Amino acid sequence: MVYDLSTPLVIGISSRALFNLEEENQIFETEGLTAYSAYQLAHEKDVLPRGAGFEMIRNFLELNRLDDTRRLVEVIIMSRNSADTSLRIFNSIKAYGLDITRAALTGGAAVSNYLRAFKTDLFLSAYEPDVQDAINAGVAAARLLTGSAVQAHHGSQIRIAFDGDAVLFGAEAERVYQHDGMNAFREHEQIHAEEPLPKGPFANFLMMLSNIQDMYPEREGAPIRTALVTSRGAPAHERAIRTLRAWHVRVDEAFFLGGVQKKDVLQSFGADIFFDDQSVHTDQAAEVVPSALVPYRSGDDPRTQEKEV
Repeated sequence: MVYDLSTPLVIGISSRALFNLEEENQIFETEGLTAYSAYQLAHEKDVLPRGAGFEMIRNFLELNRLDDTRRLVEVIIMSRNSADTSLRIFNSIKAYGLDITRAALTGGAAVSNYLRAFKTDLFLSAYEPDVQDAINAGVAAARLLTGSAVQAHHGSQIRIAFDGDAVLFGAEAERVYQHDGMNAFREHEQIHAEEPLPKGPFANFLMMLSNIQDMYPEREGAPIRTALVTSRGAPAHERAIRTLRAWHVRVDEAFFLGGVQKKDVLQSFGADIFFDDQSVHTDQAAEVVPSALVPYRSGDDPRTQEKEV
């Protein structure tokens, strides 16, 4: 029987986001592909250390224990490695007991070419060009900061924190802020407070998480906990709340920080991963929790666009 990947939540992750391959990547960048391949073959039986995305992926896979009739999550290794250099990755997956059986090994070709074929809902990679291509193709994607701290374990519960504008929501309001300043942004959001914001690149991913959370109507014991961590403050908070309500999505926690640093809140929340579109936030957050940078679609970054006249 053919397995339908359109049913579960599908997460594609690169080998360098799942495991710590920084030493190997340094060999690749400084000595080239031949030296990298030789190193991987020589260390084929050495188990790779856990990477920034490891704990989150392991907990996502644990969700499959919740339903005996179907798998809720599939994780697929999506790597530019060749089949020949990938055995160390599979050996490490086996050593950690991760329930991952599928991979797309492109031998240097763009991984993004295969995201749609695998019905990918979320793509995490340490390689910026692949992430950018995925965002351009309309897939929720982020560059995982491989130096990210490994968050303290919360049992099997997954805690995911999202920025608002340009992540969960579209970049409309961010564009007003970048072009016309804070006062114009606040005025714009007050005028449009009852109009839902457009969907951002991670809106559908949040909705899929919400569908899993709905298995626990009272949220008691839910295996996923979500948080909105945004630089918005009053009065701009109203539109964000009404947007989530219009989507029939409820985040478990919301923090309207009004420009306050996000790092301490994220550490207190205990995020297993934090998604934001600005490196000023992800770089700081990565000191305490795994963090991932969400790029704008090519040519759509309001910080680099000229103001209309």
